[in-house]
Amino acid sequence: MEMKMPLRLLPDDFLYAETRPIKNTQKEVIVSMEKLYETETVTPVHGLLRHSPLPQSKPVGTMPLETLPLDKKTFEDKALEQMLLECEPSKNKSCDFSQIKAKSLEEHILRLQNLCRICGVAFNTNCYDMKYPVNGPVDDVTQEVLRKMGYGECFWPELIRNTFRIDVKTDTEARYPTHFCFNCWRIVIQTINNTTNEDAFFPICTIVEWKPHSNLCSICNFLSGARKRKGLKRSPPVTKKPKVTTDAPVRPRVIKRKDQVTSTSLLLARKIVNCKKFHLTSKLLVLDYPNNFIQSVSCQVCEHLLADPVQSPCKHLFCRTCILKCIAVLGKYCPVCRFPCGPKELLSPVKSFINVLNSLVLKCPATDCEMEVRLGEYSNHAQNHKETRMKHAYSPVNKGGRPRLHLLSLTRRAQKHRLRDLKLQVKAFADKEEDGDVKSVCLTLLLLALRAGNEHRQADELEAVMQGKGSELKPAVCLAIRVNTFLSCSQYHKMYRTVKATTGKQIFQPLHALRNAEKILLPGYYSFEWQPPLANVSTNTEVGIIDGLSGWTQCIDDYPMETISRRFRYDVALAAAVKELEDDILEGLKCHSVDEFVSGPFTVVIKESCDGMGDVSEKHGCGPPVPEKAVRFSFTIMSISVMNNNDEKVVIFEELKPNSELCCRPLSLMLADESDHETLTAILGPVIAEREAMKTSDLILEIGDLHRSFRFIFRGTGYDEKLVREMEGLEASGSMFVCTLCDSTRYEASQNMVFHSITRSHEENLVRYEIWRSNPYCETAEELRDRVKGVSAKPFIETQPSIDALHCDIGNATEFYKLFQDEIGELYKNPNTSKEERKRWQAMLDKHLRKKMNLKPVMRLNGNFARKLMTKETVEAVCELIPSEERRQILRELMHLYLQMKPVWRSTFPARECPDLLCQYSYNSQRFAELLHTEFKHRYEGKITNYLHKTLAHVPEIIERDGSIGAWASEGNESGNKLFRRFRKMNARQSKSYELEDILKHHWLYTSKYLQRFMEVHNTLKDIKRATVEPELISAEDTIPNDNSFDF
Repeated sequence: MEMKMPLRLLPDDFLYAETRPIKNTQKEVIVSMEKLYETETVTPVHGLLRHSPLPQSKPVGTMPLETLPLDKKTFEDKALEQMLLECEPSKNKSCDFSQIKAKSLEEHILRLQNLCRICGVAFNTNCYDMKYPVNGPVDDVTQEVLRKMGYGECFWPELIRNTFRIDVKTDTEARYPTHFCFNCWRIVIQTINNTTNEDAFFPICTIVEWKPHSNLCSICNFLSGARKRKGLKRSPPVTKKPKVTTDAPVRPRVIKRKDQVTSTSLLLARKIVNCKKFHLTSKLLVLDYPNNFIQSVSCQVCEHLLADPVQSPCKHLFCRTCILKCIAVLGKYCPVCRFPCGPKELLSPVKSFINVLNSLVLKCPATDCEMEVRLGEYSNHAQNHKETRMKHAYSPVNKGGRPRLHLLSLTRRAQKHRLRDLKLQVKAFADKEEDGDVKSVCLTLLLLALRAGNEHRQADELEAVMQGKGSELKPAVCLAIRVNTFLSCSQYHKMYRTVKATTGKQIFQPLHALRNAEKILLPGYYSFEWQPPLANVSTNTEVGIIDGLSGWTQCIDDYPMETISRRFRYDVALAAAVKELEDDILEGLKCHSVDEFVSGPFTVVIKESCDGMGDVSEKHGCGPPVPEKAVRFSFTIMSISVMNNNDEKVVIFEELKPNSELCCRPLSLMLADESDHETLTAILGPVIAEREAMKTSDLILEIGDLHRSFRFIFRGTGYDEKLVREMEGLEASGSMFVCTLCDSTRYEASQNMVFHSITRSHEENLVRYEIWRSNPYCETAEELRDRVKGVSAKPFIETQPSIDALHCDIGNATEFYKLFQDEIGELYKNPNTSKEERKRWQAMLDKHLRKKMNLKPVMRLNGNFARKLMTKETVEAVCELIPSEERRQILRELMHLYLQMKPVWRSTFPARECPDLLCQYSYNSQRFAELLHTEFKHRYEGKITNYLHKTLAHVPEIIERDGSIGAWASEGNESGNKLFRRFRKMNARQSKSYELEDILKHHWLYTSKYLQRFMEVHNTLKDIKRATVEPELISAEDTIPNDNSFDF
């Protein structure tokens, strides 16, 4: 007897088993689940789940996990409806509990396939719910997205571990789900794209903990707590008093999607497009459409009716102009869901959608028109509302004769003749409306014509060229590349022709375009004014490179000046340098909360530097018999400050690298010897006169569309010891007056090494020069020399009493180099040694330093050798040659004290970089002087070097006055010496005067802040490209087989 048992009478074990054999003497009762899968299966195709019918049923064991139904509710409903029970009463009911447990575990695995591995949310059964496997390589769509971001081949476990910190490599099917949802996929893509998760539909807050299957499994017992309560009836609703409201028109509320409500990028995108005047609003529609339909025909950014619609890869619709503006400003991704997309990936919607869009009826927005037109016919209708053409508008007239030819088939002369009236009209319009920019007007007309003819591809290319984003580089970029790579005119022109012939495109600009870009960056382009006007200086601002001897009035008895000099006018160069800092000044005002419309006065601190470059003659061929020396005078803008609303001084710009050659702007170049006092006076005399005039006047310059005033403070600190003595009229460095800062003699400085103060100044030296020249007290030569403290010539340039950190380091390293030799030969035991012995010690030291420290001996100590010599490693290497252990410890202590003092006067900002060493400087200097006075008395008895005296006596006082010593050094000017030689080789000419002019011009362009920004962007893009290419090369190397038969 066969019977059908109702489902409610089945035991609980049947609810959790898919297929269970029940042993019976007559017949087995089989709970079949085969019909459960006869209706439909779900097949994932590229992340999308699509339904496909099965021609015949398959058993559960033979079906893959991807083809099982994903919805838990659907699984249970179909199980209740289609489960067939074939039961027959049995005498002995015995169950195989092992098979029941196995089937229960199999059902648990099937339920896990319906859940997300990361967030634990159940999948839906619709075709739009995408899922992705946890293990294995990424799918094609995701791989394409990652490839656009610059990534190579990726795998899901690595991406999940980097995003959620979850390791899925050790997952098992019996415990963990094997797929994750689309929301988690979006978070993975956003994390890789370095964007925030504020627009994500499902932000991950906690990690789901998956437990093994058991009798109390929360996944399998999900239905136990979902039963409906019985016996309790709902209470009747409480009556409320009706609210008394005014009759207001009820407006339909437009319900926005979740991603539109929470997206901040959409709010920014609407401000960017600003298309209220161009696109039509949905309020003009005649019929009252549902809100969902209005959203489907509206732009996702501006919310206007779609104009020239395009569809992104993520299936969002936009106006073409709106999405292109958003991509250009925000980046190459969708502003709604942040899915990566570029301009080339935007496609037109299907034709049926465009037909529906064009068939919408709307009211004409014109004030005098009440017609109702279709959206597709609105453009033709709008032409009727335009003003009538001008009375003298051009109209083609054929006066007979041969047939009228097309405009493009005519010669250039005939084209000019036919378009002469139109050309005059366009020129008149450009002069009236666009400040004479005829080119922009013509290009805009062409762009509008291409848009009207639906030739959007050509229009996009033309618009990119108009915005400077075409395939060709800007002239300023080409100029920066040429200057920073030191290409001559012929070398750049050859590169320009080669690239153009190879690629078929004009990527680089021709030389005449670079010369036009040079005019904007060189001094003399911007207009300015001085209040009051500068004394003895022309008011003309369009002054470029001038002759350095133009201000020297030659008398009849004077011999002709045998030198060549080129320079900028000082005030013109300062105005150009301040104008290049316009962006930095405005940014500084904004960062320090200073009023952007403040007119000043701004205080500009200038560091002046001057140094000889040594022999710069050509080393090849038959050069000049006498070495050709050169001198360069330059300046650096150190800081710009202004008073805020509280009358407090605020520094809005500060040069972070004042000792770089990129900040040292050249002002004058001359082929002369720095020791030639007469030549330096003649060439730098006009420069000093211009500087003295600028001290009492304010510069009026346009910054940020406002005229602002600037005051300049000049500080001549970038001079070495030799040039300071030359400009201040002091005796040479071998004089008994050891210091350029105080009046102490060499003997006094050796007896008292620490306690001295700055007493010299430019005004004091001028007074002493007058005393030396007139000798009012009728003293002898020795008495007069002691009175004027070594002043022997007229000072002609004002210098700031300071220490040159670079040459101080070199001078002290030279002194330590000699100390090493003395300690090797034990000079403290026998001070009287011959020259041969000293040379032998030096050779021994050079050989040992070359072997241990890789220091090659040099003829003259330079900065690099000094930095390597003054280290603890070098002292340890030298101590190997010193026989006495006591002298080794003394030498180690001496070097340790020096290394504690050196950062104080070498750092740019000692109060921020080394505050502890700054506080300990006085103690370290006194201990250092004590060691020199006691242990090295044989060398410093009655004598001391100039730089060692300045290091021990004057460093704390200068830092207390100026705040730094290293920032005011001449290192930037010294670094520019190599640039002179490279630019001279780049601009080799027959005439040295033109050659010097080109060197000065290109040196100024090399230090231009404007061109440096282009090179920073260029280097950044190059680094990014290298970073994306290297992983591909590494992966390519990994794929090369390791076969010894390859013979390279």
